[in-house]
Amino acid sequence: MNNKQLRDAAIEASKNAYSPYSKAQVGCALLTSDGSLFAGCNIENASYGGTICAERVAIMKAVSDKKMKLKKLYVYTKEGWPPCGLCRQVMSEFADSNLEVIIGDESGKETVMKFADLMPLSFTPDHLKI
Repeated sequence: MNNKQLRDAAIEASKNAYSPYSKAQVGCALLTSDGSLFAGCNIENASYGGTICAERVAIMKAVSDKKMKLKKLYVYTKEGWPPCGLCRQVMSEFADSNLEVIIGDESGKETVMKFADLMPLSFTPDHLKI
């Protein structure tokens, strides 16, 4: 699957965002190591703490289908926002340092990086192995 297909899936997912408070529509599409595609949108909540980002929705959908090895992740917003810290931490649970993260905006600009560059010194399950 190429980046354009992931971008298209992320944009399509962003159209389903429930964002009555921020008005920000975020979409995420991810590819797992076996070639499965999952997408998610942000879902806000009046309590704010109950809000869940598009990246976490997509990751949880994949994990709930037992697809836990992330290969590529594309996050889309009109402005090209990067994943928040909580999303980065959730990514670190299911990604290795080579996970390709693509951040895209409305104009078509893309920033491509490895997860290790997006979140250096991440806390991973390996830290808990005794």
